[in-house]
Amino acid sequence: MVSYAEKYRGIHPGQVLKRELKKRSLKQRPFVLSIGEHPQTLNAIIGQRRDLNTALALRIEDKLGLQEGSLVLLQAFYDIKKEKEGQRAKTPDFSILRKSLFWDTDIETMDWGRKYKAVIRRLLERGNDQEKKEISRFYGAKKVAAVASSINATFPTP
Repeated sequence: MVSYAEKYRGIHPGQVLKRELKKRSLKQRPFVLSIGEHPQTLNAIIGQRRDLNTALALRIEDKLGLQEGSLVLLQAFYDIKKEKEGQRAKTPDFSILRKSLFWDTDIETMDWGRKYKAVIRRLLERGNDQEKKEISRFYGAKKVAAVASSINATFPTP
């Protein structure tokens, strides 16, 4: 049998818990009261507004008969995913991108996240393969592909 940690890696444990309660036809309030916790706490976890701590995870796992540590591992994998997303560079690698592509913009102060469509479009239209690969690495292949499909362009994968 595949463990929760392998099956739902990177997903918030609240989302998995919500699914598990629904699958077992358990209401949130009676369930959370049965394990001695406040309903608001479980609601915040299921709504993914709060992380699942180890003590509560163990009580939930025990009550539902889940493998010990499975929800804790889900929280750890979710935390790793969030950390990796947070570590993503705030700007692309300027040693690869020609500054002449952004002649009309101050690239040092530009909001690369908000202006992603314009940046991707410009690089797909005027950038070389190396620049296209860098922008794909920076924004992610899915985001670049979405913009590319809106302008009918192709891009190389990193």
